[in-house]
Amino acid sequence: MSIARRVTARRLLGTGAAALALCAASATTAFATGTPGGDGWSSGGTYKPGTGAGTETGTDRCQFSLDGTNFYDSVKVDDQNLKPTEDGKVHVKVRTAGDATTCTASLASYLAHGATFATSGEQVFVDFDTVTVKPGGTDSLDIAIPDNGCFGQIDLYRGAVKFDGELDAKDGFEHGELPKGPDRPVIKDKLIAAWNGGTKDCTTTPPPAEPPASSTPPATPSEPAEETTP
Repeated sequence: MSIARRVTARRLLGTGAAALALCAASATTAFATGTPGGDGWSSGGTYKPGTGAGTETGTDRCQFSLDGTNFYDSVKVDDQNLKPTEDGKVHVKVRTAGDATTCTASLASYLAHGATFATSGEQVFVDFDTVTVKPGGTDSLDIAIPDNGCFGQIDLYRGAVKFDGELDAKDGFEHGELPKGPDRPVIKDKLIAAWNGGTKDCTTTPPPAEPPASSTPPATPSEPAEETTP
């Protein structure tokens, strides 16, 4: 199990504060209840390979797999084969490549304001996982993702920086700024693969409607009539 999962498990959506903390309250409505993650793409979503917060490059240290058997230097997947399992998360297996002595990779998910990286705006952190794998070992990146239909971004990248904007977290992780579309591509040349998609903005929650004010004042109970002496 990766360090990130042990440290951040309590922050996953569905447990209360979603660390997806994600700007907590604003993002929780984008997730289904009952699982750590959201409904994601389980019903057939709208995510597809896209561009992320950097420039995609190859990696000579890690290889990745969706089925745990076939490993590749990168994974180009769509919403039909990168689906959450019963725990509400997506999973990407990681192993060292070739004669590498170790490899470190991370997977992060965000809510966005648009369906592409160019229109994503400042993204809202959802979940993160990171693993460091030694020769002969295999580990798994496991994260919750935005619900089916929500604008979102998922990034697979080298290194263990947690780009969540919590620069003063002091929780043992190295933190970085949140991605902000092409205005702030934080991952840069460490990006391996990215997915974008969605059809609606789930980053904000409208305030609850207030009941309309009554235009008729409440009736005043009448005083009992005084008895008169005949």
